Amino acid sequence: MADRWIDRALMGFIRKLAEPVPLRVEVGLSSVASGAGTPDSPIIRLKDRRALISLALNPAINFGELYSQGRLEIEGDLVQQLESLYHARRGALARKASRWFGWTQSNSLRGSRKNIHHHYDISNDFYRLWLDPQMVYTCAYFPTEEATLEEAQWAKLDLVCRKLWLRPGETVVEAGCGWGALALHMAKYYGVRVKAFNISREQIAFARERARREGLASKVEFIEDDYRNISGRFDAFASVGMLEHVGRSHYRKFGRVIQRAIGDQGRGLLHFIGRNQPAPLNAWIRKRIFPGGYTPVLREMMDVLEPYDYSVLDIENLRRHYAWTCEHWLHRFENCYDEVVRRFGPVFARMWRLYLAGSAAAFRAGTLQLFQVVFAGRACASQPWNRNHLLQKSSEQSGQDQEWIPAMS
Repeated sequence: MADRWIDRALMGFIRKLAEPVPLRVEVGLSSVASGAGTPDSPIIRLKDRRALISLALNPAINFGELYSQGRLEIEGDLVQQLESLYHARRGALARKASRWFGWTQSNSLRGSRKNIHHHYDISNDFYRLWLDPQMVYTCAYFPTEEATLEEAQWAKLDLVCRKLWLRPGETVVEAGCGWGALALHMAKYYGVRVKAFNISREQIAFARERARREGLASKVEFIEDDYRNISGRFDAFASVGMLEHVGRSHYRKFGRVIQRAIGDQGRGLLHFIGRNQPAPLNAWIRKRIFPGGYTPVLREMMDVLEPYDYSVLDIENLRRHYAWTCEHWLHRFENCYDEVVRRFGPVFARMWRLYLAGSAAAFRAGTLQLFQVVFAGRACASQPWNRNHLLQKSSEQSGQDQEWIPAMS
Protein backbone atom coordinates (compact mmCIF):
# COMPACT_ATOMS: atom_id res chain seq x y z
CA MET A 1 0.00 0.00 0.00
CA ALA A 2 2.87 2.38 0.88
CA ASP A 3 4.59 1.64 -2.41
CA ARG A 4 1.40 2.45 -4.27
CA TRP A 5 1.12 5.77 -2.42
CA ILE A 6 4.76 6.61 -3.27
CA ASP A 7 4.09 5.84 -6.92
CA ARG A 8 1.09 8.15 -6.95
CA ALA A 9 3.08 10.92 -5.22
CA LEU A 10 5.90 10.67 -7.76
CA MET A 11 3.47 10.64 -10.67
CA GLY A 12 1.72 13.66 -9.24
CA PHE A 13 5.08 15.46 -9.07
CA ILE A 14 5.77 14.64 -12.73
CA ARG A 15 2.32 15.87 -13.71
CA LYS A 16 3.03 19.10 -11.82
CA LEU A 17 6.18 19.60 -13.88
CA ALA A 18 4.13 19.23 -17.06
CA GLU A 19 1.54 21.89 -16.18
CA PRO A 20 -0.54 23.28 -17.79
CA VAL A 21 -0.55 20.22 -20.06
CA PRO A 22 -2.79 17.42 -18.71
CA LEU A 23 -0.65 14.31 -18.52
CA ARG A 24 -1.30 10.66 -17.73
CA VAL A 25 1.54 8.60 -16.26
CA GLU A 26 1.43 4.81 -15.97
CA VAL A 27 3.97 2.54 -14.30
CA GLY A 28 4.68 -1.13 -14.78
CA LEU A 29 2.36 -3.91 -15.79
CA SER A 30 -0.29 -2.81 -13.31
CA SER A 31 -0.79 0.45 -15.21
CA VAL A 32 -1.08 2.58 -12.11
CA ALA A 33 -2.32 5.93 -13.42
CA SER A 34 -2.21 9.43 -12.03
CA GLY A 35 -5.93 9.77 -12.61
CA ALA A 36 -5.78 13.13 -14.39
CA GLY A 37 -6.09 14.23 -17.96
CA THR A 38 -8.43 13.56 -20.87
CA PRO A 39 -8.60 10.72 -23.41
CA ASP A 40 -6.44 12.86 -25.74
CA SER A 41 -3.81 13.69 -23.10
CA PRO A 42 -0.25 12.44 -23.59
CA ILE A 43 0.28 9.07 -21.91
CA ILE A 44 3.74 8.21 -20.60
CA ARG A 45 4.32 4.57 -19.71
CA LEU A 46 7.29 3.78 -17.47
CA LYS A 47 8.71 0.28 -17.24
CA ASP A 48 9.12 0.17 -13.46
CA ARG A 49 9.44 2.19 -10.25
CA ARG A 50 13.15 2.80 -10.81
CA ALA A 51 12.31 4.50 -14.10
CA LEU A 52 9.65 6.57 -12.35
CA ILE A 53 12.09 7.69 -9.65
CA SER A 54 14.73 8.49 -12.27
CA LEU A 55 12.29 10.65 -14.24
CA ALA A 56 11.13 12.48 -11.12
CA LEU A 57 14.71 13.18 -9.97
CA ASN A 58 15.92 14.68 -13.26
CA PRO A 59 13.27 14.99 -15.98
CA ALA A 60 15.42 17.33 -18.09
CA ILE A 61 17.97 14.58 -18.74
CA ASN A 62 16.26 11.32 -17.87
CA PHE A 63 13.19 11.67 -20.09
CA GLY A 64 15.48 11.22 -23.10
CA GLU A 65 17.69 8.67 -21.39
CA LEU A 66 14.77 6.46 -20.38
CA TYR A 67 13.17 6.66 -23.81
CA SER A 68 16.47 5.72 -25.48
CA GLN A 69 16.80 2.72 -23.17
CA GLY A 70 13.25 1.55 -23.88
CA ARG A 71 12.20 2.15 -20.27
CA LEU A 72 9.78 4.94 -21.18
CA GLU A 73 7.18 4.86 -23.93
CA ILE A 74 4.85 7.54 -25.25
CA GLU A 75 1.50 6.31 -26.50
CA GLY A 76 0.14 7.65 -29.78
CA ASP A 77 1.70 9.89 -32.41
CA LEU A 78 5.15 10.73 -31.05
CA VAL A 79 5.46 14.17 -32.67
CA GLN A 80 1.95 15.20 -31.65
CA GLN A 81 2.42 14.09 -28.05
CA LEU A 82 5.80 15.78 -27.76
CA GLU A 83 4.29 18.95 -29.19
CA SER A 84 1.76 18.88 -26.35
CA LEU A 85 4.52 18.44 -23.79
CA TYR A 86 6.46 21.41 -25.22
CA HIS A 87 3.70 23.64 -23.89
CA ALA A 88 4.65 22.64 -20.34
CA ARG A 89 6.46 25.08 -18.10
CA ARG A 90 10.22 24.98 -18.22
CA GLY A 91 11.53 24.18 -14.75
CA ALA A 92 14.59 25.62 -13.02
CA LEU A 93 16.12 22.13 -13.07
CA ALA A 94 16.11 22.10 -16.88
CA ARG A 95 17.83 25.50 -17.02
CA LYS A 96 20.46 24.47 -14.48
CA ALA A 97 21.18 21.19 -16.27
CA SER A 98 21.67 22.95 -19.61
CA ARG A 99 23.83 25.64 -17.98
CA TRP A 100 26.08 22.90 -16.58
CA PHE A 101 26.64 21.56 -20.08
CA GLY A 102 27.48 25.11 -21.15
CA TRP A 103 30.37 25.06 -18.70
CA THR A 104 31.66 21.67 -19.79
CA GLN A 105 31.13 21.90 -23.57
CA SER A 106 33.35 24.79 -24.56
CA ASN A 107 33.25 26.19 -28.10
CA SER A 108 36.96 26.98 -28.10
CA LEU A 109 39.05 25.86 -31.08
CA ARG A 110 39.65 22.49 -29.44
CA GLY A 111 36.19 22.24 -27.88
CA SER A 112 34.39 23.03 -31.15
CA ARG A 113 36.25 20.27 -32.98
CA LYS A 114 35.23 17.80 -30.27
CA ASN A 115 31.60 18.97 -30.29
CA ILE A 116 31.28 18.83 -34.08
CA HIS A 117 32.94 15.41 -34.24
CA HIS A 118 30.36 14.09 -31.76
CA HIS A 119 27.45 14.87 -34.10
CA TYR A 120 28.64 15.09 -37.69
CA ASP A 121 31.31 12.42 -37.80
CA ILE A 122 29.04 9.53 -36.79
CA SER A 123 29.39 8.27 -40.37
CA ASN A 124 28.29 9.49 -43.77
CA ASP A 125 26.54 6.14 -44.25
CA PHE A 126 24.21 6.91 -41.32
CA TYR A 127 23.09 10.25 -42.76
CA ARG A 128 22.76 8.79 -46.26
CA LEU A 129 19.99 6.54 -44.93
CA TRP A 130 17.53 9.41 -44.37
CA LEU A 131 18.81 12.67 -45.87
CA ASP A 132 18.28 13.69 -49.49
CA PRO A 133 20.95 12.69 -52.07
CA GLN A 134 22.74 16.05 -51.69
CA MET A 135 23.01 15.43 -47.91
CA VAL A 136 21.50 18.77 -46.96
CA TYR A 137 21.07 18.74 -43.19
CA THR A 138 19.39 22.12 -42.65
CA CYS A 139 15.87 23.53 -43.01
CA ALA A 140 14.38 23.01 -46.47
CA TYR A 141 12.14 25.52 -48.26
CA PHE A 142 8.89 24.04 -49.60
CA PRO A 143 7.55 26.03 -52.59
CA THR A 144 4.34 24.02 -52.18
CA GLU A 145 3.10 21.58 -49.55
CA GLU A 146 3.33 18.82 -52.16
CA ALA A 147 7.03 19.41 -52.89
CA THR A 148 9.36 16.51 -52.19
CA LEU A 149 12.25 16.87 -49.76
CA GLU A 150 14.67 16.86 -52.71
CA GLU A 151 12.77 19.70 -54.40
CA ALA A 152 12.52 21.65 -51.16
CA GLN A 153 16.22 21.36 -50.38
CA TRP A 154 17.11 22.50 -53.90
CA ALA A 155 14.70 25.43 -53.48
CA LYS A 156 16.36 26.36 -50.15
CA LEU A 157 19.83 26.39 -51.69
CA ASP A 158 18.56 28.59 -54.50
CA LEU A 159 16.71 30.92 -52.11
CA VAL A 160 19.95 31.49 -50.19
CA CYS A 161 21.77 32.34 -53.43
CA ARG A 162 19.06 34.78 -54.48
CA LYS A 163 19.01 36.44 -51.06
CA LEU A 164 22.77 36.91 -51.32
CA TRP A 165 22.28 38.51 -54.78
CA LEU A 166 25.12 36.44 -56.23
CA ARG A 167 26.53 37.40 -59.64
CA PRO A 168 28.98 35.60 -61.92
CA GLY A 169 32.63 36.14 -61.09
CA GLU A 170 32.08 37.03 -57.43
CA THR A 171 33.80 35.29 -54.52
CA VAL A 172 32.01 33.74 -51.54
CA VAL A 173 33.23 32.31 -48.25
CA GLU A 174 31.04 29.81 -46.40
CA ALA A 175 31.51 29.07 -42.70
CA GLY A 176 30.37 25.57 -41.80
CA CYS A 177 29.59 24.01 -45.17
CA GLY A 178 28.14 20.64 -44.17
CA TRP A 179 28.44 18.15 -47.01
CA GLY A 180 29.02 20.94 -49.50
CA ALA A 181 25.65 21.28 -51.25
CA LEU A 182 25.32 25.07 -50.95
CA ALA A 183 28.89 25.82 -52.10
CA LEU A 184 28.47 23.56 -55.12
CA HIS A 185 25.06 25.07 -55.94
CA MET A 186 26.55 28.58 -55.83
CA ALA A 187 29.34 27.63 -58.19
CA LYS A 188 27.22 25.59 -60.60
CA TYR A 189 24.19 27.85 -60.99
CA TYR A 190 25.55 31.31 -60.13
CA GLY A 191 29.10 31.24 -61.51
CA VAL A 192 30.87 32.27 -58.31
CA ARG A 193 34.05 30.96 -56.71
CA VAL A 194 33.66 29.59 -53.18
CA LYS A 195 35.91 28.80 -50.24
CA ALA A 196 34.04 26.62 -47.75
CA PHE A 197 35.29 25.91 -44.21
CA ASN A 198 34.32 22.97 -42.00
CA ILE A 199 35.99 21.01 -39.20
CA SER A 200 34.08 17.76 -39.82
CA ARG A 201 36.48 15.41 -41.57
CA GLU A 202 33.74 13.12 -42.89
CA GLN A 203 31.77 15.99 -44.38
CA ILE A 204 34.80 17.59 -46.03
CA ALA A 205 35.83 14.28 -47.60
CA PHE A 206 32.33 13.82 -49.04
CA ALA A 207 32.21 17.41 -50.36
CA ARG A 208 35.62 17.20 -52.03
CA GLU A 209 34.73 13.95 -53.77
CA ARG A 210 31.45 15.37 -55.01
CA ALA A 211 33.18 18.52 -56.33
CA ARG A 212 35.70 16.38 -58.19
CA ARG A 213 32.98 14.13 -59.60
CA GLU A 214 30.91 17.07 -60.84
CA GLY A 215 33.84 18.99 -62.31
CA LEU A 216 33.60 21.86 -59.81
CA ALA A 217 36.85 21.36 -57.91
CA SER A 218 38.42 24.37 -59.64
CA LYS A 219 35.55 26.62 -58.51
CA VAL A 220 34.98 25.38 -54.95
CA GLU A 221 37.71 24.83 -52.38
CA PHE A 222 36.69 22.83 -49.32
CA ILE A 223 38.98 23.60 -46.39
CA GLU A 224 39.12 21.45 -43.26
CA ASP A 225 39.59 24.23 -40.74
CA ASP A 226 37.80 26.28 -38.10
CA TYR A 227 35.80 29.34 -39.17
CA ARG A 228 38.05 31.46 -36.94
CA ASN A 229 40.90 30.83 -39.38
CA ILE A 230 39.10 32.24 -42.43
CA SER A 231 41.41 34.61 -44.29
CA GLY A 232 41.19 36.62 -47.49
CA ARG A 233 38.63 39.08 -48.92
CA PHE A 234 35.30 38.07 -50.46
CA ASP A 235 32.20 39.64 -51.93
CA ALA A 236 29.79 37.61 -49.82
CA PHE A 237 29.66 35.57 -46.61
CA ALA A 238 27.30 32.65 -45.96
CA SER A 239 26.63 30.62 -42.84
CA VAL A 240 23.82 28.06 -42.90
CA GLY A 241 23.19 26.08 -39.73
CA MET A 242 26.44 27.00 -37.97
CA LEU A 243 25.61 29.90 -35.64
CA GLU A 244 23.98 27.34 -33.32
CA HIS A 245 27.46 25.85 -32.80
CA VAL A 246 29.37 29.11 -32.26
CA GLY A 247 28.36 29.68 -28.65
CA ARG A 248 26.85 32.85 -27.18
CA SER A 249 30.16 34.09 -25.77
CA HIS A 250 31.84 33.92 -29.20
CA TYR A 251 29.40 36.05 -31.20
CA ARG A 252 31.58 39.16 -31.30
CA LYS A 253 34.55 37.08 -32.42
CA PHE A 254 32.36 35.55 -35.13
CA GLY A 255 31.41 39.05 -36.24
CA ARG A 256 35.09 39.99 -36.38
CA VAL A 257 35.72 37.05 -38.72
CA ILE A 258 32.88 38.26 -40.98
CA GLN A 259 34.22 41.81 -40.97
CA ARG A 260 37.69 40.56 -41.86
CA ALA A 261 36.24 38.52 -44.74
CA ILE A 262 33.86 41.02 -46.40
CA GLY A 263 34.73 44.35 -44.79
CA ASP A 264 32.31 47.25 -45.22
CA GLN A 265 31.54 46.51 -48.88
CA GLY A 266 30.32 42.92 -48.74
CA ARG A 267 27.02 41.32 -47.83
CA GLY A 268 26.10 38.10 -46.06
CA LEU A 269 23.46 35.69 -44.81
CA LEU A 270 23.02 33.91 -41.49
CA HIS A 271 20.62 30.94 -41.42
CA PHE A 272 20.14 29.57 -37.91
CA ILE A 273 17.81 27.97 -35.40
CA GLY A 274 16.66 30.57 -32.89
CA ARG A 275 14.01 31.41 -30.32
CA ASN A 276 11.53 34.14 -29.47
CA GLN A 277 12.74 34.34 -25.86
CA PRO A 278 16.19 33.50 -24.44
CA ALA A 279 16.48 29.95 -23.13
CA PRO A 280 19.15 27.24 -23.04
CA LEU A 281 19.00 24.35 -25.45
CA ASN A 282 17.32 21.24 -24.06
CA ALA A 283 19.76 19.62 -21.64
CA TRP A 284 19.37 16.09 -23.03
CA ILE A 285 19.91 17.39 -26.59
CA ARG A 286 23.12 19.05 -25.42
CA LYS A 287 24.27 15.87 -23.72
CA ARG A 288 23.49 13.34 -26.45
CA ILE A 289 23.03 15.17 -29.76
CA PHE A 290 24.40 18.73 -29.96
CA PRO A 291 27.13 19.39 -27.38
CA GLY A 292 27.93 23.07 -27.21
CA GLY A 293 24.71 24.08 -28.95
CA TYR A 294 22.85 27.34 -28.30
CA THR A 295 19.83 28.80 -30.15
CA PRO A 296 19.75 32.60 -29.87
CA VAL A 297 16.99 35.17 -30.05
CA LEU A 298 17.37 37.84 -32.74
CA ARG A 299 18.56 40.39 -30.18
CA GLU A 300 21.41 38.11 -29.15
CA MET A 301 22.31 37.41 -32.78
CA MET A 302 22.82 41.14 -33.28
CA ASP A 303 25.99 40.85 -31.19
CA VAL A 304 27.47 39.34 -34.36
CA LEU A 305 26.51 42.25 -36.63
CA GLU A 306 26.01 45.38 -34.53
CA PRO A 307 29.62 45.95 -33.37
CA TYR A 308 30.73 46.08 -37.03
CA ASP A 309 27.96 48.39 -38.24
CA TYR A 310 26.30 45.86 -40.53
CA SER A 311 22.84 46.75 -41.81
CA VAL A 312 20.08 44.12 -41.68
CA LEU A 313 18.40 44.01 -45.08
CA ASP A 314 15.96 41.13 -44.68
CA ILE A 315 14.70 38.75 -41.99
CA GLU A 316 12.53 35.71 -42.68
CA ASN A 317 11.26 33.06 -40.30
CA LEU A 318 10.98 29.58 -41.87
CA ARG A 319 9.79 27.80 -38.70
CA ARG A 320 6.94 25.95 -40.42
CA HIS A 321 9.29 24.82 -43.18
CA TYR A 322 11.67 23.35 -40.58
CA ALA A 323 8.84 21.48 -38.86
CA TRP A 324 7.93 19.96 -42.22
CA THR A 325 11.60 19.21 -42.97
CA CYS A 326 11.98 17.34 -39.68
CA GLU A 327 8.82 15.35 -40.36
CA HIS A 328 10.20 14.32 -43.74
CA TRP A 329 13.46 13.25 -42.07
CA LEU A 330 11.58 11.34 -39.36
CA HIS A 331 9.47 9.52 -41.96
CA ARG A 332 12.61 8.46 -43.84
CA PHE A 333 14.31 7.52 -40.58
CA GLU A 334 11.39 5.28 -39.62
CA ASN A 335 11.60 3.58 -43.03
CA CYS A 336 15.22 2.60 -42.34
CA TYR A 337 14.83 2.15 -38.57
CA ASP A 338 15.65 -1.56 -38.58
CA GLU A 339 18.82 -0.86 -40.55
CA VAL A 340 19.86 1.82 -38.02
CA VAL A 341 19.29 -0.67 -35.20
CA ARG A 342 21.36 -3.29 -37.02
CA ARG A 343 24.28 -0.93 -37.59
CA PHE A 344 24.24 1.25 -34.47
CA GLY A 345 22.11 -0.54 -31.87
CA PRO A 346 18.61 0.03 -30.42
CA VAL A 347 19.61 2.72 -27.91
CA PHE A 348 21.16 4.87 -30.65
CA ALA A 349 18.15 4.33 -32.93
CA ARG A 350 15.63 5.33 -30.25
CA MET A 351 17.77 8.33 -29.28
CA TRP A 352 17.72 9.66 -32.84
CA ARG A 353 14.02 8.91 -33.26
CA LEU A 354 13.29 11.01 -30.18
CA TYR A 355 15.61 13.79 -31.38
CA LEU A 356 13.98 14.04 -34.83
CA ALA A 357 10.44 13.80 -33.45
CA GLY A 358 11.23 16.30 -30.70
CA SER A 359 12.69 18.74 -33.22
CA ALA A 360 9.58 18.53 -35.40
CA ALA A 361 7.43 19.08 -32.30
CA ALA A 362 9.50 22.07 -31.13
CA PHE A 363 9.16 23.83 -34.47
CA ARG A 364 5.45 23.02 -34.62
CA ALA A 365 4.90 24.42 -31.13
CA GLY A 366 7.00 27.53 -31.77
CA THR A 367 9.55 26.66 -29.10
CA LEU A 368 12.17 26.90 -31.85
CA GLN A 369 12.33 29.27 -34.83
CA LEU A 370 14.38 29.26 -38.04
CA PHE A 371 15.73 32.66 -39.02
CA GLN A 372 17.39 33.80 -42.23
CA VAL A 373 19.04 37.20 -41.82
CA VAL A 374 20.55 39.07 -44.78
CA PHE A 375 22.98 41.89 -43.99
CA ALA A 376 25.46 44.21 -45.70
CA GLY A 377 28.29 46.59 -44.88
CA ARG A 378 27.61 50.32 -44.87
CA ALA A 379 29.61 50.78 -48.10
CA CYS A 380 28.02 47.83 -49.95
CA ALA A 381 26.91 49.00 -53.40
CA SER A 382 25.82 45.60 -54.73
CA GLN A 383 22.34 45.41 -53.25
CA PRO A 384 19.04 44.79 -55.07
CA TRP A 385 16.71 47.77 -55.57
CA ASN A 386 13.59 45.79 -54.71
CA ARG A 387 12.48 42.30 -53.65
CA ASN A 388 11.84 40.92 -57.13
CA HIS A 389 14.82 38.59 -56.80
CA LEU A 390 13.12 36.96 -53.80
CA LEU A 391 9.69 36.78 -55.36
CA GLN A 392 11.09 35.24 -58.53
CA LYS A 393 9.78 31.69 -58.84
CA SER A 394 12.51 29.10 -58.49
CA SER A 395 12.37 25.74 -60.21
CA GLU A 396 9.82 23.25 -58.93
CA GLN A 397 12.13 20.49 -60.08
CA SER A 398 15.27 19.32 -58.37
CA GLY A 399 17.52 21.42 -60.56
CA GLN A 400 19.68 18.42 -61.36
CA ASP A 401 18.16 17.83 -64.79
CA GLN A 402 18.25 21.38 -66.10
CA GLU A 403 20.40 24.46 -66.41
CA TRP A 404 18.52 27.19 -64.62
CA ILE A 405 20.01 30.68 -65.12
CA PRO A 406 19.02 33.27 -62.52
CA ALA A 407 17.76 36.59 -63.79
CA MET A 408 20.37 39.29 -63.29
CA SER A 409 20.08 43.01 -63.95
